[in-house]
Amino acid sequence: MTNNTQQSQVVGILLSAGFSRRFGQQDKLLHPLDSGLSVAETAGHALIKALPNAVAVVRQENTKLQDALIAQGFRVTQCAADATEMADSLKLGVQAAQSAFPNATGFVIALADMPFIRPDTISKVADQLQSAAIVQPTVKGQRGHPVGFASRYAQALLAVSGDQGAREVLRAHQHEVFLLNCDDQGIVQDIDTPADLP
Repeated sequence: MTNNTQQSQVVGILLSAGFSRRFGQQDKLLHPLDSGLSVAETAGHALIKALPNAVAVVRQENTKLQDALIAQGFRVTQCAADATEMADSLKLGVQAAQSAFPNATGFVIALADMPFIRPDTISKVADQLQSAAIVQPTVKGQRGHPVGFASRYAQALLAVSGDQGAREVLRAHQHEVFLLNCDDQGIVQDIDTPADLP
């Protein structure tokens, strides 16, 4: 993992305010994996290991997850009950990152239901932001997460709407996206249903 000054200005944003509707009755983000950590804690551990300056967006009522992520070192911001779309939590995450780390040079946006991404992959995305405006990892031609954005895209990220999240910004700035080839299958593995668990 690279720990240069530039990368230390890149802020990790963990979006962990989803409703887990397809997972059934249980909150998928709190579901324990074989390591003993929950899905969201595992994703959070990888992000904060790569980017110690990190914020997490968590549903207001999910105090268990808030406590777990605070213990990992995250600055947690709460997502209110009426904030129901992905864009809502993305905007909260960007605002929290700007507030906590005003000198941020970029943001790496990670999803809490993707626990299999390696920390070194996240570091590579952050490193690439030194020369690229937007960085998206790929594996075997498939685009994945987390996606890195230079800080100049903060306003564009704050302007998104609906359930598309940062995809709107990626589409609008396709010509500025650097595709980072890697061998990390975790960048395309999310957990939506119990069948997705290892």
